[in-house]
Amino acid sequence: MIKSSRRLKINSFFALSLIVTCCISCNQGLVFSEYVALENGVWKRQDTISFAFSELDSTAQHDLFLNIRNDNNYEFSNLFLILQMEAPDGIVTIDTLEYEMALPDGSWLGEGSGSVKENKLWYKENISFSKSGVYTLNIRHAMRRNGAVEGIDRLDGVTDIGLQIEKAN
Repeated sequence: MIKSSRRLKINSFFALSLIVTCCISCNQGLVFSEYVALENGVWKRQDTISFAFSELDSTAQHDLFLNIRNDNNYEFSNLFLILQMEAPDGIVTIDTLEYEMALPDGSWLGEGSGSVKENKLWYKENISFSKSGVYTLNIRHAMRRNGAVEGIDRLDGVTDIGLQIEKAN
């Protein structure tokens, strides 16, 4: 009886070690990950989501991703964003991007069960952070209704916005 109990503990230890090793090795390329939760799942037009990061390997290439979580209150099939990246030397790069959030039949893209889906969206590929210091990424939504000049003041259904930086392969 004592031998089987000890064998069970040893097997459990090895199984746990294997799981931890797999989890660590799966995220070896991850160098930065942060999320901002939006209050009540509402992204107001005047709200800017900001991420600051520094001390990335200046000799490596990196891929940047936006992680967008939305629920069933999101009423659009796409998402327009304005991204402003400021380097430590003050140089600013501005991009306006459109992401597809749903298929033509209305079913959500992304991962997740239930009503919340998460989309990992490409932002920049194979870039280097050669300047030493803090980089800042500011994100605003640029959604508007078809034919409207003014943007949407209240974008419902976006619950979280994240930035993920990985070493490029």
